[in-house]
Order: sequence, then structure tokens, then C-alpha cells
Amino acid sequence: MPITVLVVDDSAFFRRRLTEILEADSRFKVIGTAENGRLAIEKTLELRPDVITMDYEMPMMDGISAVSEIMRRQPTPVLMFSSMTYEGARITLNALEAGAIDFMPKNFEDLSRNRQKMESSLREKVYEVAMSRRATPRGAPSVSLDITKPSAPPVKTVTLQSRTGNDINIPTRTFSPTVAKRYQLVAIGTSTGGPVALQEVLTKLPKDFPAPIVLIQHMPAAFTKAFAERLNQLCQISVKEAEDGDELRPGLALLAPGGKQMMIEQRQGGRVRILPGDERLNYKPCVDVTFGSAAKQYPGKVLAVVMTGMGADGREGARLLKQSGSDVWAQSEQSCVIYGMPMAIVKAGLADDVVDLAEIGQRLTKTVKV
Repeated sequence: MPITVLVVDDSAFFRRRLTEILEADSRFKVIGTAENGRLAIEKTLELRPDVITMDYEMPMMDGISAVSEIMRRQPTPVLMFSSMTYEGARITLNALEAGAIDFMPKNFEDLSRNRQKMESSLREKVYEVAMSRRATPRGAPSVSLDITKPSAPPVKTVTLQSRTGNDINIPTRTFSPTVAKRYQLVAIGTSTGGPVALQEVLTKLPKDFPAPIVLIQHMPAAFTKAFAERLNQLCQISVKEAEDGDELRPGLALLAPGGKQMMIEQRQGGRVRILPGDERLNYKPCVDVTFGSAAKQYPGKVLAVVMTGMGADGREGARLLKQSGSDVWAQSEQSCVIYGMPMAIVKAGLADDVVDLAEIGQRLTKTVKV
């Protein structure tokens, strides 16, 4: 059956264009449209779509208010459309906190200038958001890891159920969350669902967290500064958008700037290098790039965490970290918005531990020392 979509926007032109773009793909069926937030709530309750595309600025009721009410009355995956400005970033982050899954720039120029690429990106983003509600099959077994000494973690096999219903046997390792280890760096990579997940984790860390932290979140350049400022206001630790030459120091989290790559260097006690985004790479910033450089600079001294997101970015970087003797955690399937990036870690046998989102911050506090 096709994925059913409710398109919400006060522009009749944009509603029509989105409908045309989505229905050109047999995976989608637009079952309704709405020109304001109030009507969006009514149609969500009536039509029960699989996914909603939502504008922010609308008459009668704005998009954030509509998302909040929809999540209260009929939880449904929502893709927000946002302007690529600082204010647009702030509004979008509020929408994500209200319950939206992800966002996409609302740029009419791109629709006309890069039509094929933009239409494909839009359809894949809507599909990704729609799949978020189906990420965890009902009745799928949870992963339970025994506690053992971290010096010799034994291999064991867990069975997960794929979306097609087939069992997947995955090698993983047990790891003790209660025994502190010496780390020189904590590195966290994430994508879809990441802004809310990072807020959940970082707000639980104490001001005197003993290791530097680097954050790699797939996010446009216009958004990372606003996101870092938001986290800095909410957290006890300090958070800032990384700049070239920034020092790695305890109690500070550096967020990779959108559109660029962040590398780790050991010079002068540890610093980050911010490099232009390489067009050959799909992700800017890229988790693999930062993880890989961390593996080289701090062999055996990194704790990496891979959280919610589509795709497999972070897997090859995690492989390099493991080869250097460092540790890797993956967010549990049940607590992910999109179980893509963590699943890639687990399926590759690279996960030392599988941790629920609500526990990651507390576990980092108990585990990390320098």
C-alpha cells in the first residue's frame, strides 16, 4: 500500500507542487491538503495519514502549534518546511522539540533550478520520515547485554527482526557501564532525530564532565549555530559551533558546522580543524571523517556513540576506532527515531554496548574519566 500524505501549507501553489512531486512516485498518495494548522489537525484526525508535510507560517494556527496538538491527539510523523535563515533554524528546532521528525528547506528557487535533484530529495525525505513510525516492529525482541569486565568483552549473538520480518543474527560485545575508563575524547554522531536526542543526552551531563566532546549532526550550515546556542542555554556543559583551531577541553562540546568537515588533531593538547565540505562526500559534516581522524589521533582513548539516523554514516569511522582499541556504543532500536546508523554499527559487530537514549547521558557520566 502507498504511503498516505497530508500536505499542509497556506500557499495553494506549494500544496499543488508538493502533491505533483509526491504522486509522481507510486510509493506515495496524497490523501488531503490543508491551508492552516487548525484544518491540519482536523484532517489528521479524520484521514489518519502516514506522514504530514507542514509549513510554519500559516493563518489561524502556526505549524508548531499544530504539531504539538497533533502529537497530543493523533501522533503522526511530521516533516517541517523551513527557511534557511537563523530565525528559520530557531523555529525549526522548536518544531522538532514539539514532535516533528525532520525538516527540509522551503526554497522555491531550488525547485525550479535543480528540479530533478530537489524532487528526488523531497521524496526520499518524506519516505524516511514516514518510515520512522515503522522503525521498530511490534514484538521484536530487545537486545539484552550481560555485564562483564571491560578488559575482555566476550562476543555474543543477538537476534533482531528486520522490517521484512526476517531474523538477523548479529555479533555484538558485552561491556560494563559501571566501570569507569580513561578516555581523552567522546564523539557522538547522529542524523534524523538527532537534535532532540542530543538535547536528551547532553542536558544530563554535569558541568565538570571530564572529557572533551565532539558532535557530528547532519544539519545545514544555517542551522548549526542556532542549534549549538540552544544546547548551550539548556546544558550544564558548554556547547558551541566549532571553529577552526578550537581547543578540545573537558566540559565543552564542539558541534561540527553544517556544510563543512571537522577533523581532530592532537597539536597543543588537542584541537579541531574545520575544512571545506568535500563534494565527493554525501554528508557535510560526515561522522566517518571525524571518527576516522579521532581514531588516528587518540588510539584506544575514544568513546564514540552512534545515535538515531538514516543510512550508515559512522560505520567505517567506528571500524577504525575499534581497530585502534577504542569503544563504540549504539543507540537502541526501540529508542531511535530512525534505526539506520546505529543498526549499521550493530550489524557490523562494532557495538560494545547498545544503550537506550534515556540512559546514554547517565551512562557517559558514570563511565568516562580521564
